[in-house]
Amino acid sequence: MPRRAAGLLSGCATALLGLLYFAVVGTLLGPLLLWPRTRRQALVVLTAGARRLTRLERRRRSLFFGDSFPDRPVPDHRILRYLATRTYAGLITAVVLGLLGFGVVLAGLLVASLARGTLEWRELLTQGLLGGVLLFLDVQGLVSLEAFDARLAREYFGPSVRELMQRRIDELATSRAAVLQAVDTERRRIERDLHDGVQQRLVALAMLLGRARRGRTPEQADSLLAQAHKESQDVLTELREVAWRVYPTALDNLGLQEALAGVSERCSIPIRMDFALTDPLPASVETAAYFVVSEAVTNAAKHSAATQILVSVRAYGPVLVVRIEDNGVGGAHPTGSGLTGLHSRVGALDGRLHVHSPLGGPTTITAELPCA
Repeated sequence: MPRRAAGLLSGCATALLGLLYFAVVGTLLGPLLLWPRTRRQALVVLTAGARRLTRLERRRRSLFFGDSFPDRPVPDHRILRYLATRTYAGLITAVVLGLLGFGVVLAGLLVASLARGTLEWRELLTQGLLGGVLLFLDVQGLVSLEAFDARLAREYFGPSVRELMQRRIDELATSRAAVLQAVDTERRRIERDLHDGVQQRLVALAMLLGRARRGRTPEQADSLLAQAHKESQDVLTELREVAWRVYPTALDNLGLQEALAGVSERCSIPIRMDFALTDPLPASVETAAYFVVSEAVTNAAKHSAATQILVSVRAYGPVLVVRIEDNGVGGAHPTGSGLTGLHSRVGALDGRLHVHSPLGGPTTITAELPCA
């Protein structure tokens, strides 16, 4: 609170500097600004001084109010407009502070008169009510002027509220489109797996059973039935794999740790698991974490030529960090179909996915998922 009060007082001082600058420099440069041939050069000189005062305002906002603004170029006309508006607002703040100080003096005189016994109760009531109303108006005016000062600084030095809202809308629209595309891609992959894998195996199973029925000798029929039995087991295994890629039921029944243990069991590469969670996670976060690990491990098994994979699942405050590292050859493309789907899945939860995969390895995929 004292720092913000010091920020208001310093804002009045910088507003006075702005007024003096416009009054002195603006008056001297006035004829040059009116003449077309010298207008541009005079405007450059006027803006140069205004930029110095504007930097002073930015330092004041950073020092007393903790604001942080991006270092981006601001056009000359916006610099002059900001300084003029800020000077006007600062002078009004000085007037309100002056009225507040004057009210404090009157309150002191009122207390002194009350102590001497020269003040009647009706006059005390009237002045007390009037002083309370004026005090409320002064405080409300200071709060509103401080909010206006902060909004003005964000408007000229940083992204405005409208820009932030538009940026957020664009991010959500992009994320929604990416999620829909990822869902369609996943559906096509499941259909391809069912068509090229499970369906073909079922056709082969039906052919084996048909040949067994037409078998001329018991030995031939037994051999064909044994092949059919093995084929049925392979079909069940592949169908289970497809079902796990759609949604792992172990997440609902056993939790994330057991579901990831299932990923380790099905992977052909040894996986070292570092699971350090104590608190329960939202279902959407658990699902995203599972698919990040599953997709990353699948990609490593197919393309990385790795001999070991490290999976780390840890919570750092309200953020779940999932890290998958393999010792393969690297060279994974963040824009690949699998990783693009992970980007979309993580982005839908306002998370971030980082892929570091230099040629020669190692490949590290890190997903940061907010749990709040």
